[in-house]
Amino acid sequence: MTWLVTGGAGYIGAHVVRAFQRAGIGVVVLDDLSSGHESFVPDGVPFVRASILQTEVVARTLDEHNCIGVVHVAGFKYAGVSVQRPLHTYEQNVTGTLAVLEAMAETGVETIVFSSSAAVYGTPDVDIVTEQTATAPESPYGESKLIGEWLLADQGRATGLRHTSLRYFNVVGSGPPELSDTSPHNLFPLVLDALVAGRTPRINGTDYPTPDGTCVRDYIHVTDLADSHVAAARALSQGRELHPVYNLGSGDGVSVRQIMDTMAAVTGIAFEPETAPRRPGDPARIVASGEAAARDLGWRMNHSLEDMVSSAWEARQADSR
Repeated sequence: MTWLVTGGAGYIGAHVVRAFQRAGIGVVVLDDLSSGHESFVPDGVPFVRASILQTEVVARTLDEHNCIGVVHVAGFKYAGVSVQRPLHTYEQNVTGTLAVLEAMAETGVETIVFSSSAAVYGTPDVDIVTEQTATAPESPYGESKLIGEWLLADQGRATGLRHTSLRYFNVVGSGPPELSDTSPHNLFPLVLDALVAGRTPRINGTDYPTPDGTCVRDYIHVTDLADSHVAAARALSQGRELHPVYNLGSGDGVSVRQIMDTMAAVTGIAFEPETAPRRPGDPARIVASGEAAARDLGWRMNHSLEDMVSSAWEARQADSR
């Protein structure tokens, strides 16, 4: 029983691979290394360096490794950059997902867990986001993820494809310290890189209608996220009925100020963040309920904010950058 993990050499994908290993389930990784690292692929795990756009290669990989399902993590994940590169974003996330589904259809693989995003909600006008909250993406990235969900749903109606999509919020921390988040756009690596370089991190906006004036967001530990992929894959492979989408959220969230304070405490580097005006389009609060995922996938927040920061800091210190 083997699963293909697309994007399995990236930050999130590599944690998913290890979660499957812990569960005793075989995996094969396909990644073009555009943002991933071959060193993130564990010894003994088959690795195919290719783009998901290469339908024939994806199909051959599924066939040669007798895959029973796909965890589709690969994609272009930078919402802000997607505004400047919409065509590239759609090619990677929409055409790429289409290519994966075509390869699955050619080889008779009928099960997929899709990496979606909270970006499908845009700026919600509710205190707690649920799966019933209206989708209103505000970037090509968010739009591309929503289209990916539609593709799975349409293929499910047409062919019986078993599928579910996991909507991520802010994924942080590390499992093994060698798996660090190397994104140039995510808050945790931005803050830690600044501290390592002797720069002062910055908060954008301190006058929001929140308890401390800074934005409140959902932050989830990457290993908790990865374990939910295994739970979803098992459920689908066992023929259990799952909802088409699940939010992996905390239900309460933390503020940017809380993160900065925890960063200082964990790293031992005392600092007072610089403050800047609000960024256009940044909502005061985005927090999601994880109740449906808890019920159907055993979703749990097993890590505190301190755990998230300390594991990210350990991984950043182990990084040779």
